[in-house]
Amino acid sequence: MVNYRLKKVILEVVASQIRENNPPEVRQTLDRLLAAGYSRKTAKEMIGSALVEEIWSVLHEQQPYNHERYCAALDKLR
Repeated sequence: MVNYRLKKVILEVVASQIRENNPPEVRQTLDRLLAAGYSRKTAKEMIGSALVEEIWSVLHEQQPYNHERYCAALDKLR
């Protein structure tokens, strides 16, 4: 079951990260996925999945934001 409101918010955060180039690894991941042939929409959704993993760690596992962990999740996207 997809929560479309939550998905919209996540994609807005991804768009903001790309626009502000913060963190720069998000823009780099977008460029890499586009070069691999993914559509912009699909690439942003994939990045969103990595963001959700990080949010999950912060909220449910009560861990602080970890830039390296987020970047590792981005790097796994293929």
